[in-house]
Amino acid sequence: MSADFAPGYLRLPRRELQARAESLLQLLSPCGLCPRLCGARRDAGEHGVCRSARRAKVSSYNLHFGEEPCLVGRGGSGTIFLAGCNLGCKFCQNYPISHLGHGVDASPEKLAQMMLSLQAEGAENINFVTPTHFTAQLVEALAIARDHGLRLPLVWNSGGYERVEVLRLLDGIVDIYLPDAKYSDNGVAASLSNAPDYVEVNRAVLAEMWRQVGPLQIQGCAAVRGLLVRHLVLPERLESTRGVLTFLAGLDAQRRVAVSVMAQYFPAYLALEDPTLNRRVSREEWRQVRAWVEELGLSEGYVQER
Repeated sequence: MSADFAPGYLRLPRRELQARAESLLQLLSPCGLCPRLCGARRDAGEHGVCRSARRAKVSSYNLHFGEEPCLVGRGGSGTIFLAGCNLGCKFCQNYPISHLGHGVDASPEKLAQMMLSLQAEGAENINFVTPTHFTAQLVEALAIARDHGLRLPLVWNSGGYERVEVLRLLDGIVDIYLPDAKYSDNGVAASLSNAPDYVEVNRAVLAEMWRQVGPLQIQGCAAVRGLLVRHLVLPERLESTRGVLTFLAGLDAQRRVAVSVMAQYFPAYLALEDPTLNRRVSREEWRQVRAWVEELGLSEGYVQER
């Protein structure tokens, strides 16, 4: 990492970072951290739609070498996998964590210790995986980690289903946004993720993230700032994929938005019972998706090999 780079949270005054954490914590009860606005009193132990209460729950934390190359760099991405999720994807490939809630409660101090441990192991960044429903707890812990020497870029690795009002409280804190853009069809979103407003919410979210951090910036072999949007191609939903790619191509007139188009889908969780999802993406489907990527001029980012 270049000596002249400093993560956004290091440039914020200490009291500003703490004030942001306090503002987010006020949204916990009744909960308004995500578009569900479920109103759960999480401070009192109630679980929201995300199946989570007051404490963050962590499934695992480790150096991860399976992310995009610009996140892995040389040292690996310092991932903290959080349990629970505010989406209900029937094909979830991490369902033991997201749906079944496998993990252990972590105090702010414990979360800060995880971040510092990953930094000491040589991580290129701190990568919060599925963080939306724990936004308040993570910023609370970040303030502690910063005071104890954390200096790595912060990655927000989310399902792309967030409140813009909450994202604005992360402006200047998050360095790299890594959201999903799952669908361009609300009917498909309702059926597969129980999110009938996903498209409008997601597009507003992507626009806000782009406003905050702009194009992906890489120093040496690792990203330090910017937006990288993931899209997982699903079998038999190619028109939704085309809609997602078309939107991303238009998000910036200069086609600078970096995308990661993923071919790694495999049937999991409830998808095993759905005949339209119980298979991998075919070679012909993948050829069509690659052709659209080229046709739309999406040259920044990654297209996985099938």
